[in-house]
Order: sequence, then C-alpha cells, then structure tokens
Amino acid sequence: MAAKRALIFSGGLLHPDFLNEIRADDLIIGADRGALFLIEHGIRPHLAIGDFDSLTDHMTELRRIEENSDEMVVFDPVDKDLSDTEAAFEAAMERHMDDILIFGAVGTRFDHTLANVQLLVRALQHQVHCAIQDMNNYISLTSTTSVISNMGYPYVSLLPVTSEVTGIHLKGFQYPLENATLRMGQSRGVSNHLAEEQGTVSIEGGLLLIIQSRD
Repeated sequence: MAAKRALIFSGGLLHPDFLNEIRADDLIIGADRGALFLIEHGIRPHLAIGDFDSLTDHMTELRRIEENSDEMVVFDPVDKDLSDTEAAFEAAMERHMDDILIFGAVGTRFDHTLANVQLLVRALQHQVHCAIQDMNNYISLTSTTSVISNMGYPYVSLLPVTSEVTGIHLKGFQYPLENATLRMGQSRGVSNHLAEEQGTVSIEGGLLLIIQSRD
C-alpha cells in the first residue's frame, strides 16, 4: 500500500513553486491564509482550517474559501487552543497520514516558526515522517537514521533538539563524523556539505534537527 501523504499550506511565506510538489493522491490542507493561496492558484483544498483572521477582505475571502474547499473548519480567533498550523497538523494526524510536508510554516513571526518546528517532534513520537519546506530550507528531524538527498540546498546543518545527541555518524559528507556528540548551544554541526548525491545521518541517542538550506 502506498504511503499516505498530506501537504499543509500554512499562512507564512508561500511561493507558487511549492505547488509543483503536489501529487494526485495527496491530501491538501490549507491553514488560514494558506487555503486562499491554494484557491488563488487553482488548487481546491480537501480541507480549509483556521480562524482566518489574516484575511484582508474577510467576508468575501472567507466565502470564497468555503465555496472552493471540500471541507471547512473555522475556529474562534480568541477562544482556541491551537495555532492554525497545529490544527492542520492535527487534522492530518487524525487522518492517519504516513508523511506530512508543511509549507508556509516559516515567516516573520519567530514564535510561530519555532512552534511549527516543534511539530516535527510530535510527528516523530507517532512515527510519522514530517518536514517543513520553504524556498531556502528543508527541515526534518531524526532519532535514528536519515538519508539526506541533494535537493538543491548546499548546506546541511545538524542541531540538537535534546540537551545532547550522541553516537552521531555521518557518511557522504564533506566533514564526516564518527561516534560524535553534539550538545545544545554548540555550532559544530552547522554548515556541512554533501560530498555525494546522498549522505547518511545516524544517531544513537537524542533528537537531531536536520536543516538543509541555501542563502
């Protein structure tokens, strides 16, 4: 059985190139203004979700989203416990997705960006592969082994999410590591490069954030 994948388009920085990632069998979720972005580019979301407080012409755009989405869930902008992106993430988890890719999760609000990155921990705890992608970064998380492919991002940085990450082994990188330890607050893992088309990151303990990036 093919893996089930959800694509979440959130309300942060979005680009039309992201639409090239859509496959015919993907579950498409628009979170807040991300739903309007999809509709404006000819994509009908399976689910539009959020408080939609970022809409400019609120009633007109809200009606447009409702008319052009298979399903719509609207929250009160004050009386709610989840951010729009987290609500979209939870909706994908409830539908038992194997893979979640989030666009528009990085923006000018660092608090929202950091909260969205922490969703990767939640996904990993449920054995769901989850990543965040924008025009300059592809962000994923591992607790075991990850294969890193050349996706056009020249830099690969490794940052601990736990106080330390132990037993780090890198293969296929310009700067390999063998049984290394990275501790939170250290920059040793920043700005490595793939030496081949693919590299392998494996760890024995902790949670390691893998950030593929370009300027």
